Amino acid sequence: MHQNQANQNKQYAKMMGTPVPRLIITLAIPTIISMMISSLYNAADTYFVGRLGTSASAATGIVFALMAVLQAVGFMCGHGSGSIVARDLGKKDVDAANVTVSTGLVLVMMITLAITVLGLIFTDPLMRLLGTTPTILPYARIYGRCILAAAPFITASFFMNNVLRYEGRAALGTFGISIGALLNIAGDPFLMFRCHLGIFGAGLSTALSQVIAFALLLSFFLTGKTTTRLSFSKVRLKGDVVLEIVTVGMPSLCRQGLNTVSTLLLNLAAAGWGDAAISAMSIVSRITFLILAVIIGIGQGLQPVSAFSYGAKSWRRLKQAFVFTVILSEATAAVLALVIGTHSAWTVSQFITDPKVIRIAAPALIYQCLVFVLIPPFMMTNMLYQSAGIAGKATFLTLLRNGLCFIPLILILPRHIGLLGVQMAQPAADTLSFLLALPFLLSLLKDLNRRIQQNGQPLG
Repeated sequence: MHQNQANQNKQYAKMMGTPVPRLIITLAIPTIISMMISSLYNAADTYFVGRLGTSASAATGIVFALMAVLQAVGFMCGHGSGSIVARDLGKKDVDAANVTVSTGLVLVMMITLAITVLGLIFTDPLMRLLGTTPTILPYARIYGRCILAAAPFITASFFMNNVLRYEGRAALGTFGISIGALLNIAGDPFLMFRCHLGIFGAGLSTALSQVIAFALLLSFFLTGKTTTRLSFSKVRLKGDVVLEIVTVGMPSLCRQGLNTVSTLLLNLAAAGWGDAAISAMSIVSRITFLILAVIIGIGQGLQPVSAFSYGAKSWRRLKQAFVFTVILSEATAAVLALVIGTHSAWTVSQFITDPKVIRIAAPALIYQCLVFVLIPPFMMTNMLYQSAGIAGKATFLTLLRNGLCFIPLILILPRHIGLLGVQMAQPAADTLSFLLALPFLLSLLKDLNRRIQQNGQPLG
């Protein structure tokens, strides 16, 4: 007990005493690595399954939509619980944090267990709903059932990873998730080809690797490596506790859902100009995601610091963390956008050699790079609001980029300016999102200055 208290005090001192720039960078780096490894895992899974044929390869795309749903559930409960946990730890209320993390884990597994049961009963209708065809269905059915069987472990892993990040232990979360991804990359060729299990081997590899990642992450909470502790005696499946977790986590659910919807609408809009346009916009999305992954990773370094500071009512530290993160993410976005934007055709050619695809993708990539510096301010404002538990504003800001702004633009612009409208829809949405989010950013800074003055602290 004494050792656990010492660990809690040491972690609190780290989160509230480490210089903000060093702390945020330290927390951001593991998150960025985790996102890059996850991207590598997706690419490797697609590569190995693709060797089984076009229909099998398409099946992974169908089931990845299911994986996106599972990720959305895990992120909703993980971000919601993590934000509350960090604010409780900022108040030094470890018992309340234990209640939240224990309740959140049970909640996410209950939700996913329901998805698993319904999905296994109605596998074929579910696969058809996700867009499968009669030739793809046999592969999607096998692969999908493997994913559904492991679904509670998958969402629980996302949940624990996010809670660890909010505790300020991002390295532990990254280690657990990365081990799972690397095991899956190694397991795919072994089970698929050495064991001659085909598409079932790919699904089994994913399922087993996720169970192992879950066990590893769970062990951190059970062996004293975390500040919070999991306990069934702490589970409180009451309306107010569950509602707070879901409400605070709602921006994450909306973000994941809108990513899926926006991708679908982009593909439908590009389809009017043929397969080359669909391929081009898909490549642009993959390239821009690499930049976004770094920006998001920096923002996720801000989230635990801001939640701790908010809970501790350390307004000057909260403002310092926010301003530093905006500046760092702006500078990073500008450098990456400049390098990629000035070599757009070459960058696209690393993904495909078709001249027609490159002619469509290269200008679209330039348009996106021109507005990348507008993304960090509204993204960091959104993340800070979610970390502080200000769910209404966080959810509204989440709805902007791929929802309220992008959806009308992708439906309207191509009808009036043709292919250019497809290429310009996302950059235009980013510009509009920045303008709509700017008042929230200014209001946030004004509020922080007011709180600093009320505490008798100088303006930072």
